[in-house]
Amino acid sequence: MKPVHAILALTLTALPALAQNVSITPIGSHTGELCANDRAIVFEDPTGVRLLYDPAHNLIAGNDPRLGDIHVVLLTHMHGDHLGDRRLRAVGAGSCASSERVPAPNSMTAEVVVAKNAALVTTRAMAGFVANKVKGMRGRPLEVCPQRGAPTAVPVAAACMSRIDLGGVFIAKTADAAHGVEITIVYASHVNNAPPALLSDARRAAVEADGAVFEYGPATGFVVRFTNGLTAYLSGDTGIHSEMRTVVNEYHGANLAVLNLGNNPGIYFSGAHVINELVQPTSVILTHVNEPATEGGKLRPQSRTAALIERLKRPTHLAISGRTMAFDGQGQCVDGC
Repeated sequence: MKPVHAILALTLTALPALAQNVSITPIGSHTGELCANDRAIVFEDPTGVRLLYDPAHNLIAGNDPRLGDIHVVLLTHMHGDHLGDRRLRAVGAGSCASSERVPAPNSMTAEVVVAKNAALVTTRAMAGFVANKVKGMRGRPLEVCPQRGAPTAVPVAAACMSRIDLGGVFIAKTADAAHGVEITIVYASHVNNAPPALLSDARRAAVEADGAVFEYGPATGFVVRFTNGLTAYLSGDTGIHSEMRTVVNEYHGANLAVLNLGNNPGIYFSGAHVINELVQPTSVILTHVNEPATEGGKLRPQSRTAALIERLKRPTHLAISGRTMAFDGQGQCVDGC
């Protein structure tokens, strides 16, 4: 039998290692499942910085209790299922194939930014749109977050927005941390038109008259470098493109890919090449599946998601709503997967 003091020493030695993991918690329509409309994910750095990736249609309100503290909201593009032109009527409402949602006229992105007093990180064009919605909610627009070459301290004193574009970097740092979380906007091969329901009456009438759409600059993804070394590629909605290798892999060295699937970008078809040959991460999380990928928390074997996983050469995890996964600095899941 080991002496008690030896067991205690081993336990205490293990605690710092656990504390250095990044926690990743998907927020979807049905707890314990990966459903068709699921997109939103919360990331928590070991220093306490908490990020919400694409609020989408997955929240019941800007202060949805499943969110906890949110310091930074990441928005990839303007499509309603990411910006959030609708909200969940209730967690578990509707089916996993089609959750029950109701209009969110201010956008769920704006609602979260206001409710959580958060920093919005996106391109200038998209930030301007959300800032206008925020102004309509509280009577004053979003200010630009303090950066000036230094990290933005979170939580911020007042809700604010980034002023960066493709290739731009935003750093969020807690007061007592030695380093911050580094967020870089990267390219996504996708359209970026705003949902008509969220446009002004005049703008909506103009685009409808011409059978057009109104775009807000390029769609994006993110590379997020956490303080433990985990470097996560958040693909956003995207088709396959060369910067997955040159920028995401070779420059940033992403060791975790959070890959959006779905019909339009074609990643169900090209995803194996994206992961195996271009990004080459240590691990993969699949989200935005546009199908009920699980039943009873287990992967449906006849799903398109299952078919893609068979072709991936990296450990692959599902973005199960409410299930927290922990990732170390090398991109390996060490708990909850």
